Amino acid sequence: MAGITYKDAGVDINKADTLLHHIKKKIQGTFNPFVLNSIGGFAALTEIPSGYKNPVLASSTDGVGTKLKIAFISDKHDTVGIDLVAMSVNDVLTMGAKPYFFLDYFASGRIEDRAYKDVISGICEGCNIAGCALIGGETAEMPSFYKDGEYDLAGFVMGFVEKEAIVNGSGIKDGDVVIGLASSGIHSNGFSLVRKVLLEVHNLNIFSEIEGIEGKLYEELLKPTKIYVMSILKVLESFPIKGMAHITGGGLPGNIGRIIPEGLTVNMHLPLDRVLNIFKLIMRLGNIPFEEMYSTFNMGIGYICIVEKEHEQGILDILTAMGETAFTLGRIEKSKNSQKVQITY
Repeated sequence: MAGITYKDAGVDINKADTLLHHIKKKIQGTFNPFVLNSIGGFAALTEIPSGYKNPVLASSTDGVGTKLKIAFISDKHDTVGIDLVAMSVNDVLTMGAKPYFFLDYFASGRIEDRAYKDVISGICEGCNIAGCALIGGETAEMPSFYKDGEYDLAGFVMGFVEKEAIVNGSGIKDGDVVIGLASSGIHSNGFSLVRKVLLEVHNLNIFSEIEGIEGKLYEELLKPTKIYVMSILKVLESFPIKGMAHITGGGLPGNIGRIIPEGLTVNMHLPLDRVLNIFKLIMRLGNIPFEEMYSTFNMGIGYICIVEKEHEQGILDILTAMGETAFTLGRIEKSKNSQKVQITY
């Protein structure tokens, strides 16, 4: 009997190497001058970016979550890589850090050529939008560990910020203004609830068109998480920002509350016309209360900045010029209770 090979066991090392070679140019297209070696080594070598007097490393890691299930069902894989990058780069951005380097982890039971290429191409696109380099990653083929046609993703980002320029919310005070930046859609949080309501309870066909939703349902659900890096960095060139929050799991109350000092509260008004139609659909079909929706989803606001009142208009002007839909959500007020976020609808 012939000996059993690793390929017989379901792991094709040559296939992974071949696929990686085919997208090598896309990956190298994300490189910046601080990358010192090409892909394929045991580790990535990078220099600390020049121009910093006292650089502080800001790092973050995240995944895409069960949004991947929508990609599997629809067989559309070219946007989840953008999500992967966005979830991490937007997080380090809240510290005032510029993302420079990104690494990815792709794991599946069996590598499928098109899905793999589309995912990595999406990661490259996300890195280009964020201005960071895809310097390395890991592709793991694990037979019987994942279902056929499914995979998981993880991303890791490294950014730098000048120590004295770190944004941490400590300077927030009574009278400061809260500015919101619109989201592109659901982004990458709350999809367990999305799937429960739309696909399990109501059995909607993701390839169908739904009234009030542009395009087919799966296209709406797979809109990639918006990357706010360039817009916020542009603001920081001209104005200080006291605190920032990336609106992910936990929604508006959970994420904004993380940066508000004791003794203060955020008083915000969120009119219904700011709520995207996809959230209205989920809320209606699931009979979900406002409070649950705002504690789970971004509801149309993907990122917030807290700034001095005197800088409000100047910052709004820059964000608008950068192509963002930005608006004032509310203000910071003194509070005697522990509730850090008060929302009226």
